[in-house]
Amino acid sequence: MDHKHGLLNTFDEKLGYCKNKPSNGSMSVWTFIENNRAQHQAWGPWTLWSVRKIKILSFLFGLTVTILIMASYILTRDQKGLFLTTSPYHLTVVSHLAQQPLNLSFTTDNTVVREVVRRIVAKVDFSCRRVPDLEEVKEKEANIFTAIPRIFLPNLKNPCWYEEFFGNITADPYGKNLYALYSKRFQAIYDHLRRAFPAHLHQHAGRHYRLRCLPLFYIIGQPKCGTTDLYDRLRLHPEVHFTAMKEPHWWTRKRFGIIRSGNAFQNPFPLKDYLDLFDQAANQIQDHLMSNSSRSHKKVNIIIGEASASTMWDNNAWVYFYNNGMGVEPPFLVQDFIHAVQPDARFIVMLRDPVERLYSDYLYFGMANKSVEDFHERVSESLHLFEACLAERSIRSCIYNTTLNNLMPVRLQVGLYVMYLLDWLSVFSREQILILRLEDHAANRKITMRRVFEFLQLGPLTLQKEADITKSPASNTRRPANRNLGPMLPITKEILQNFYRPFNQRLSQVLKDPAFLWT
Repeated sequence: MDHKHGLLNTFDEKLGYCKNKPSNGSMSVWTFIENNRAQHQAWGPWTLWSVRKIKILSFLFGLTVTILIMASYILTRDQKGLFLTTSPYHLTVVSHLAQQPLNLSFTTDNTVVREVVRRIVAKVDFSCRRVPDLEEVKEKEANIFTAIPRIFLPNLKNPCWYEEFFGNITADPYGKNLYALYSKRFQAIYDHLRRAFPAHLHQHAGRHYRLRCLPLFYIIGQPKCGTTDLYDRLRLHPEVHFTAMKEPHWWTRKRFGIIRSGNAFQNPFPLKDYLDLFDQAANQIQDHLMSNSSRSHKKVNIIIGEASASTMWDNNAWVYFYNNGMGVEPPFLVQDFIHAVQPDARFIVMLRDPVERLYSDYLYFGMANKSVEDFHERVSESLHLFEACLAERSIRSCIYNTTLNNLMPVRLQVGLYVMYLLDWLSVFSREQILILRLEDHAANRKITMRRVFEFLQLGPLTLQKEADITKSPASNTRRPANRNLGPMLPITKEILQNFYRPFNQRLSQVLKDPAFLWT
């Protein structure tokens, strides 16, 4: 396999995917906060300033906690946990914002919010990221590259290899798997896998080997864009298998020890625990492989998928593990590591109008007293925080700013699709990424699914099987209680449309498809 890592920046610039702009330079965290404090004073009426003052103090508090957590991690790197029990992933101040309505005592000045959006839009740029060299990536996660080979088994469509098994074949191979502790779905198939394990060990020259696999393709995003429905339909195809659970979140969270948002770091999930999630599919592949070996060398066409909707965008852990959090932008992204081990992997992305995605995101999470007014206030506060970050940092730096992401009451950054896509295109080719729209999928599932089948080079289906896949009810739709809230306020929609417009325009240019303008 030809690893092209570190060579695609020039290629991207030639295609016009990203546009370099001169940097204004970086400032210290404390200078950044002080300058933002001065800027906030001119933001509007005194009532608005009083709330923003609280936000700035919260931002300062969040950065202080982040620095303390990083220091404790560095000092105790070889120990099992951190000294601090507060989660670095969701700071205490964020927990209140996520669980309770804001109930602000003033009416948002929409003129001020429009001006904030105008200032944000004026600073939008699409500069290229620095792609790390392959050796840099390997050095950061050496355990991944010692366990996964560069060459996979022939006669398999899916990337698999044989790994020597040194344990006791009568012992429980999944007894220490951390996913089994936290996932009820994995526990449901646990007994079956344990019983099947000895029969699926391959013997050669007096040694035992087990078949290990990675997914051929990943459904990587975005949240609240129909990924669950796509997953539920795609797994009905006879050639497609998935992990034992829909969203392992290994690349973005579990390998760092982020188990659940709101909790402290735990023991990182080792690579072997992640690979165990593919064992059910690997057993199917091995059964076909052994059957074929006795008759012919026909290729086994079973493929495996993984569907963590955080993969495309969530790099919040970088600040604690790479570069000791001293950089402005993450030196490594999730896709750098996936590309290093699987340069030929394929990816499916489902997107929707980012304005509607944000509202659906707000409605999905379990907080009390949801209302369209509360959503409007949260959007306003998030835009002010985003502008504060942009006072001294680039767009890319802000969307990957862990503290900012934790402080914003709504996840504005997840809808900046083109920023994430450009970073994925810095290491993977455009042909390896299929990008769909939820609106198209809802209008005609048959066309969408046929595009997916073609992209994955799957075999033909009977008309009945295709009907079963495309005609089943949609998955993970909006709850009745949330539907009763009705649409967002017109002013909220207008503000968000103005915020997302330049990003949608760039996305439409990159994909050469005006449908991604959502206008």
